[in-house]
Amino acid sequence: MRVTQSMLSSNMLRNLNNSYGKMSKLQDQLASGSKINRPSDDPVIAVKGMGYRRDLAKVEQYTRNISTANSWLDSTDESLNQVGEQMKRVRELVIQAANDTNTPEEREKIKNEIDQIRQHLQDVGNTNISGSYIFSGTKTNEPLFAGGNLNPNVNTEGVNIEIYDGIQIPVNAPGKDLFKNIDDMMIEISDLLGDPNVTGPEIGDKLGGVSSSSTNDNITAMHNKVLEAQADIGARQNRVEMMENRLGIREVNVTKQLSDNESVDYAQTITEMVTNESIHQAALSVGAKIIQQTLVDFIR
Repeated sequence: MRVTQSMLSSNMLRNLNNSYGKMSKLQDQLASGSKINRPSDDPVIAVKGMGYRRDLAKVEQYTRNISTANSWLDSTDESLNQVGEQMKRVRELVIQAANDTNTPEEREKIKNEIDQIRQHLQDVGNTNISGSYIFSGTKTNEPLFAGGNLNPNVNTEGVNIEIYDGIQIPVNAPGKDLFKNIDDMMIEISDLLGDPNVTGPEIGDKLGGVSSSSTNDNITAMHNKVLEAQADIGARQNRVEMMENRLGIREVNVTKQLSDNESVDYAQTITEMVTNESIHQAALSVGAKIIQQTLVDFIR
């Protein structure tokens, strides 16, 4: 087979172009810090990278969901804590009112404070976070109390937020039943205080306890229900915190996997770059001797 000058030139140019391409790719890797700059550079790495980025996007979304869940749970816990504090004050007032030495005027003052506490408890029941009423069940766009009365449209269904793959957690409390029972009890206490024929022991019966004839509509029973609701919220807060830690670990792991998959090993890449540059310079030197650039050189 006859090797012509044209064949030598074509082969040399093709090899030089390949060499330029390799060096260009290595330069891009050094500049970007990534093994690939387009999917065609390495489809396997590209597909893995897409999966890792999808996982990181999910972690970011779950992190935002956890932030929302914490906001709901913290506000619910704080609201229930306010209710508990008001139950303590109601107990003090009922103990004070259970004394038959109180004058009608003194009872009226106690009644007025009871009425104000009832109004405050309704306001707590209407706690709103970013436009959502946290004690209205899934009817988050409607207040628990409207016009001083329980809103008939609210329910006791849970508001669930997904905080991990397939894991949802309710972030609200069954406020309808709890606040309704408390509100009914406050009305009864107010009515007792407003009735001059009611005796001190009858008022004191609303305190609850072993000697009390009322078992479900007294202050002790209501306060215990509030504490139970707080304990449930606290348990959910702990679970959300554990899931938050789990998400943090997952984010670190996925980020490391993404880095191992795509990040350039600078020492190796620089070594390859220097090697390719040396080969390229050698090819140019040899090519200059092989290719005859003029007719005189060709004749000689």
